[in-house]
Amino acid sequence: MVFMESKHLQVVADFSAAKLNEEISTVLVHKAPLRSCEVCVIVPVRNEAQTLVHTLSALAHQFDLQGQRLNPQRYEIVVLLNNCTDNSVDIARNFAQNHQDLELHLVEITLPPQEAYIGRVRQLLMDEAYFRLSSIGRKRGIIASTDGDSQVSPTWIAANLYEITHGADAVGGRIITSSAGRAELDPYARACFLREVGYRYLIAELESYLDPDPVDPFPRHYQHYGASLAVTVEMYALAGGLPAVPTPEDVAFYNALVRANARFRHSPLVRVTTSARQTGRTNNGLASQLNQWTKMGRQNQAFLVESAQAIETRLRARQQLRKIWSCVLNGSLLCPNQVAFISDTLGVDTEWLLQELMQAYTFGQLFEQVEQRMSHQGIWNARFGYVEIEEAIWNLRELVQQLRTARKAR
Repeated sequence: MVFMESKHLQVVADFSAAKLNEEISTVLVHKAPLRSCEVCVIVPVRNEAQTLVHTLSALAHQFDLQGQRLNPQRYEIVVLLNNCTDNSVDIARNFAQNHQDLELHLVEITLPPQEAYIGRVRQLLMDEAYFRLSSIGRKRGIIASTDGDSQVSPTWIAANLYEITHGADAVGGRIITSSAGRAELDPYARACFLREVGYRYLIAELESYLDPDPVDPFPRHYQHYGASLAVTVEMYALAGGLPAVPTPEDVAFYNALVRANARFRHSPLVRVTTSARQTGRTNNGLASQLNQWTKMGRQNQAFLVESAQAIETRLRARQQLRKIWSCVLNGSLLCPNQVAFISDTLGVDTEWLLQELMQAYTFGQLFEQVEQRMSHQGIWNARFGYVEIEEAIWNLRELVQQLRTARKAR
């Protein structure tokens, strides 16, 4: 059955690659990539005059993990300047003129209103990177995304290469907001932001104990966003490319990668610093969330999140379901009583879950269907109400500490 899954995924990969090649009709860069190119970095830019020099400078000064200058012929940078009304274009041109050792490609474009959103821009860029790396036979070449208001770390490219070389198909980098930007935030928004970071880190650690992923072990983080997102050429095709959604396109792409059985690494080695601005380019990005927290503070609204009990219950059930799915994949018979216990825990129909277990080719595909069913049936939400984030963090810390102690005692 494992062979059958692999064979099916290869057929899907071949079909997806052919379909993606048919759909890529817009060529952004006409100069062929160097044969030595291993990484194509894409940077969407719209009115980033204040940060663009810092973004490009960080990409120009890259080092390997031993501290030696990274050969600039191992990577290229494609900057798409779309619908700019400030002097971003002039800044980019001046930078390119002063850094002719870089394989830096500037593309200026004015998209119609219906296409002038970050999801479409990032899709154009990632499709272009896919096409360019494919043209030189780089199946494990890396499409690496960042943003025009972000500065990658000096070893960002090397760290992505390291994770891909060691088996990952895709990598999410740790995205940190600038301290100066955080200092300017509304106090309630800043408190909410810092608490959410702690909350999500605790969930990531809890996940590593209750439903561990051998490709993504702790220490790890929880982020898989466009400011630092890398994927191999072959996995980009297998996932069907970046989905054509307005926002959040990066989260939609991550979900597509999970459905495609991608080996995803949330790497602490890959780091990016981004702005904490409250005037964003999308309706669902960090800026929008910061503004929402500011509004909540003014209205004395509590920050509510999923409880520690709900998270623990879901992760334990997911791990049990993963084991059952793996057994089915390898030819074992289903045990209806085991499935009934999990379906009752998650609040979904047992018969429905039995059918889905027999149909899903990847566990990511299966559990996505389960979560949609959980939301639709409403049993889960009725059972586990949201709590204030301070309470959730307290309970998560207690639970994580117990699991840490138990692991050390083994």
